Amino acid sequence: MEATGVLPFVRGVDLSGNDFKGGYFPENVKAMTSLRWLKLNRTGLCYLPEELAALQKLEHLSVSHNNLTTLHGELSSLPSLRAIVARANSLKNSGVPDDIFKLDDLSVLDLSHNQLTECPRELENAKNMLVLNLGHNSIDAIPNQLFINLTDLLYLDLSENRLESLPPQMRRLVHLQTLVLNGNPLLHAQLRQLPAMTALQTLHLRNTQRTQSNLPTSLEGLSNLADVDLSCNDLTRVPECLYTLPSLRRLNLSSNQITELSLCIDQWVHVETLNLSRNQLTSLPSAICKLTKLKKLYLNSNKLDFDGLPSGIGKLASLEEFMAANNNLELIPESLCRCPKLRKLVLNKNRLVTLPEAIHFLTEIEVLDVRENPNLVMPPKPADRAAEWYNIDFSLQNQLRLAGASPATVAAAAAGSGPKDPLARKMRLRRRKDSAQDDQAKQVLKGMSDVAQEKNKKQEENVDTRAPGAKVRRWDQGLEKPRLDYSEFFTEDVGQLPGLTIWQIENFVPVLVEEAFHGKFYEADCYIVLKTFLDDSGSLNWEIYYWIGGEATLDKKACSAIHAVNLRNYLGAECRTVREEMGDESEEFLQVFDNDISYIEGGTASGFYTVEDTCTSSTCDPRSTSGPAACAWSARATSSTPSLAASMPGAPSARPWPRAAPPAWVRKGPSVHTC
Repeated sequence: MEATGVLPFVRGVDLSGNDFKGGYFPENVKAMTSLRWLKLNRTGLCYLPEELAALQKLEHLSVSHNNLTTLHGELSSLPSLRAIVARANSLKNSGVPDDIFKLDDLSVLDLSHNQLTECPRELENAKNMLVLNLGHNSIDAIPNQLFINLTDLLYLDLSENRLESLPPQMRRLVHLQTLVLNGNPLLHAQLRQLPAMTALQTLHLRNTQRTQSNLPTSLEGLSNLADVDLSCNDLTRVPECLYTLPSLRRLNLSSNQITELSLCIDQWVHVETLNLSRNQLTSLPSAICKLTKLKKLYLNSNKLDFDGLPSGIGKLASLEEFMAANNNLELIPESLCRCPKLRKLVLNKNRLVTLPEAIHFLTEIEVLDVRENPNLVMPPKPADRAAEWYNIDFSLQNQLRLAGASPATVAAAAAGSGPKDPLARKMRLRRRKDSAQDDQAKQVLKGMSDVAQEKNKKQEENVDTRAPGAKVRRWDQGLEKPRLDYSEFFTEDVGQLPGLTIWQIENFVPVLVEEAFHGKFYEADCYIVLKTFLDDSGSLNWEIYYWIGGEATLDKKACSAIHAVNLRNYLGAECRTVREEMGDESEEFLQVFDNDISYIEGGTASGFYTVEDTCTSSTCDPRSTSGPAACAWSARATSSTPSLAASMPGAPSARPWPRAAPPAWVRKGPSVHTC
């Protein structure tokens, strides 16, 4: 890194992706005395550089995905440090120094995906802690004194540990908004602390051995709780305490043993997403038709039949997605096709015989999946669009169907009734014409096939007599696929767990975007979005998108498309890569972010060399620390400090300024931003 006069004014530097394994670290970092945030992710660090001691104004330090075994060093000498993100390293208990918890401003600590077996000592002294992530470790107990002082916590993640109980002092967390306890064996924990957390908005208890007996009887006081995940537990019915949540928006009860739903579900007047997949449901109560704000209803892998869906389900005027794959459905209620906003209807792996004629009037439908229904006969498309407004079908075949007649009888009644239709005659003639054209096409294909066979036969006859046992190989059979190594761009665990992963293109390669910035796209950047999910059989499946910003440069556009294909090859996925452009995103892409995406002006510089004249004066020396060049830099500099969101676990590098090409004298090297 070339020393310039601007280094003391630099506020943020992202050195992620560089190779510092050999102990090399840029010495000029010490000259950045005004540095507020520093990212050293995926740099191969084994210890913290001693140059950090000179950064007395540093507030945010991210050293994720390295080989750190200890955080001992210079951290305790940084008085302004507010956030430490050290996830995905090899930290053990002794590697977390006690003195960092004496820092007055420390409010964000992420030590997830490490090798901790206990909570860091002296952690209770960090009285200003707001965000604490200790997930994906091997912690088996939480000290009772931990939450005596940490009463201002807003976010707490203790997922995927070995906790069997929780300290009663957790009821002091009256400001806590997000609590994640997934994947802990909390069978004997009654969770009596929950009713006291009155500010709670998100509660995730997936795979925590929840039953009817180890949940609180009432959660009435949690008036802000909007997102509840109780999937992968042992529930046989919906817990009574869930019916009293006035602000509930999203509820996941999948992968339980629920056999029926109570009529009390009509109290979920604000629920927008309801996941009941992989349970033992045979029917839905009519009360579900009162959930007028319901947008997504998932019922995959249950035991639903025709009587299991209420006839009034068409009253769900906001319904956009209905999924009932892998059930026992033979027919679906006609009213389901009257949901005006329905965009996705998934009914594969059922026993469907036919669908209502109104299926043709779903004007917003984008996905209709009826695969693996071997007896399915699609209804004819009505010629009269006026039928769109009829809710009652008085036809003979419908009356026979309602009376329980066989499909063959219904089909015979439909064929023998009604006067001759001239439009139907035209359609039959058109089919005959199309059939004749198909015959001609088959003859052409047969001729081409015969020519190819004769050519192959001649090649076999001309085989060299010196190798009588050799066989003629096609031209492409001798080609070998090159051994491609994508480990430089993607980690080994990518796409192995359900969830969302996003990369941003920087200097021709994908750089992982932290979780807090998912759904926020810079207008001059390109991104790769990977959605990992489990299909009905429990197998991993993927959706891959690459997003093109409206102001993105050509190198970013090309690299996003190339690396999206590389990612698909790396995963062995069968899906296609989908191009998404800013301002013209598909509905599927928007659903990945719950229709909540935003654009931010600016972006990283192009990977190509860029020269920008900052002064027209012939006497200007761009390397000078004074004069016109210095004035140009001063004009760009504005005082801005990354917000708390940029300090959250998983937040990407903060960039509050618009993208600008660096001056000509700045050499290619790590990305340096000034503000």
